[in-house]
Amino acid sequence: MMKNLGAVLIGAIVLLVLTSLSMYTVDQRQKAIVFRLGEIVAAREEPGLYFKLPLVDNVSYYETRIMTIDSDSPDLFITREKKNVLVDSFVKWRIEDVRKYYVSVQGNEERARVRLTQKVNDSLRDEFGKRTISEVVSGERDRIMEVMRERADADAREIGVRVLDVRLKRVDLPAEVSESVYRRMEAERQRVAKDLRSRGFAESEKIRADADKQREVTIAKAFAEAQRIKGEGDAKAAAIYARAFQGNPEFYAFYRSLEAYRQSFRNKSDVLVLEPGSDFFKYMKGPGRR
Repeated sequence: MMKNLGAVLIGAIVLLVLTSLSMYTVDQRQKAIVFRLGEIVAAREEPGLYFKLPLVDNVSYYETRIMTIDSDSPDLFITREKKNVLVDSFVKWRIEDVRKYYVSVQGNEERARVRLTQKVNDSLRDEFGKRTISEVVSGERDRIMEVMRERADADAREIGVRVLDVRLKRVDLPAEVSESVYRRMEAERQRVAKDLRSRGFAESEKIRADADKQREVTIAKAFAEAQRIKGEGDAKAAAIYARAFQGNPEFYAFYRSLEAYRQSFRNKSDVLVLEPGSDFFKYMKGPGRR
C-alpha cells in the first residue's frame, strides 16, 4: 500500500514538473519565438499562456516597447552649397514582425540599431545634399524629418521593425561656417536696417513738410482773422472817439494832451526839444483857457 502511494506521489511530481516545463507566458510588452531543435516552429505575437514540448522546445523573448536610437555625437553632412553642417538626431522604433526580425538580424538588437542608423544617415545625406543651409536650418526641417521617417520605415519593414519617428534635435554649423554665415546675416540685417532708416527719414521729411505747411496755413488764417478783428476794433474805437469828440470837444482835446504828456515825460532821461510857444504846452500854460 505504501509502495503504491509513493509511486503515485512520484508520478504526480513528474507530471507537475512536465506540465510546468510545457507551459510559458508571453507578456503584453513582449513577443516570443518557439524553437524546436534550433528551428522556428511558432511566433507568438499576442500576450497569453502557451504550451510547448518540454525539454525539446525553447522560447526566446523580444521586447516590443518603443526603443530609441540616440547618437552620442552629431554627424557631419554636406549641403547643396558644399557647406558642412552638424546634425544630431534620434530614431524611435519597435519590433513589428518578430519572425522576420529574428531571420534578418538573428534577433540582435545591436544589429538592428546599426542598420537603422545607416539608413537614417543615408537619407540625411541625400536630403541635405539637395538643400541649402537656410533650408535645412529652418525652412524645410519638418519635410526632411518626414522623408527620413518614410525611408527608414520602408527599410525597417524588411527586418520586421517599424520606425515610428525620426527627429532632428539640432542642426548646427561648424565654427568656420558659422562665422561666415553670421557675417553674411549681419550684413543683410545692416542693409535692411539702412533701407528702413532711409524710408523712415523720407517719411519723416514728408510728415514734417506737411506739418510745416499746415502750420503756415494756420498762422496765415489766424493772422488774417486777427487783422480782421483788429480792424473791427479800430473802427469801433474810432467811432467811440468820434462820438466822444462830438459830445465834448474841449474835454477830449484835454484828455489827449494829458496822454501825450504822460507818454513824453515817462522817463527822466527823456529829452524833448520844442519852442516855448508850441501848442504842446497849451494846457500847461492855462488849463482853463483855450
